[in-house]
Amino acid sequence: MPNRVFEQAIVIREEHLDTFGHVNNARYLEMFEQARWDLITDNGFGLDFVKTSGTGPVILEVSLRFVREVRNRQHMLIRSYIDSYEGKIGRMTQLLIDDSDRVCCEGKLVIAQWDTQARKLILPTPEWRRAIGLE
Repeated sequence: MPNRVFEQAIVIREEHLDTFGHVNNARYLEMFEQARWDLITDNGFGLDFVKTSGTGPVILEVSLRFVREVRNRQHMLIRSYIDSYEGKIGRMTQLLIDDSDRVCCEGKLVIAQWDTQARKLILPTPEWRRAIGLE
């Protein structure tokens, strides 16, 4: 992986759980979403920049693969990185990893940069490329 890898620690909390006592499927998307916003915000592409630049992230496709059960109060790591970016379309992987370094959930996303005025996908700007770890 030549692109930067971003890691964020998370503790599974009661609000992540379903009636079976493990993480609800929709909560994985929320955790991955928060990790993506944190990484781009930390790299200068937060909500304020989105508003002033008129461009922002958009998700075109998501696939989640649930590998291992995740339960309350587990300490986890979200690892995020870009697999490829060709033209206007990027592919990202996000992994939820337990403290034994086992993947519990794998997210595969198709992403792009969106022009909020023209309402269309655009080629990645230098700011976007830096924010997602391509530069």
